[in-house]
Amino acid sequence: MASNIHPTAIISEGAELAADVEVGAYSLIGPNVSIGTGTKIGPHCVIDGHTRIGANNHFYRFCSIGGMPQDKKYRGEPTRLEIGDGNMVREYVTINTGTAQDVGVTRLGDDNWIMAYVHVAHDCQIGSHVIMANSVQLAGHIHIGDWAILGGMSAVHQFVHIGAHSMIGGTSSIRQDIPPYVIGAGDPFRPVGINSEGLQRRGYDAETISALKEAYKLLYRRNLKVDEAAAAMRRLQDERPAARDAIDVLASFIEREGRGFVR
Repeated sequence: MASNIHPTAIISEGAELAADVEVGAYSLIGPNVSIGTGTKIGPHCVIDGHTRIGANNHFYRFCSIGGMPQDKKYRGEPTRLEIGDGNMVREYVTINTGTAQDVGVTRLGDDNWIMAYVHVAHDCQIGSHVIMANSVQLAGHIHIGDWAILGGMSAVHQFVHIGAHSMIGGTSSIRQDIPPYVIGAGDPFRPVGINSEGLQRRGYDAETISALKEAYKLLYRRNLKVDEAAAAMRRLQDERPAARDAIDVLASFIEREGRGFVR
């Protein structure tokens, strides 16, 4: 057995591991698992299912990755889990495969930070650079955009979409979609403004942040109907051309059909 794989680890026949993958004591890798270069699997982890993991990920001790979906309709279909590159996955995280009732795959992008006891249910689609603090609980079919931050012990209802660059305070209960850039908290979640600090850290200029604040006011402070707010945002794009693309992300989100979004 390779020196980077602990002698007590069990690597199933059929598993595909890059030559430098590290596997800790008592971990189990299933037969339909593929793991890319530079990835580290801590002790007492179970990685099974039809699971593909990219490069330079780090799974801490006691993770359960690629388990079958917690869905009573599941009948053993070969649904999948796909994880990108550079993710940090801490202790006791569980990430399940998809279901045939959705696209059949759960996805986690790149450079995400997933803290202890987080649960990512079947068919979730997680972007990149997302932070989920301890004990965040995601039901099935949830979509989370890039750079979103979810505070500890927050719970998200199935089929909810959380927009890019949003920030959710700890112990929040999210039952409807959260538009991009929005910050808030509570049970139920209540928006309070634009995630200006986060946008500044990611290189958004003052003009764009100012325009997004105005777009937020159209949605939450002007007593406009959703279609009226969306139309006003489209006009704002012409008035603030430097922020056109950023405003489009928000306007397109509220124009789409879904569970309805928090207001």
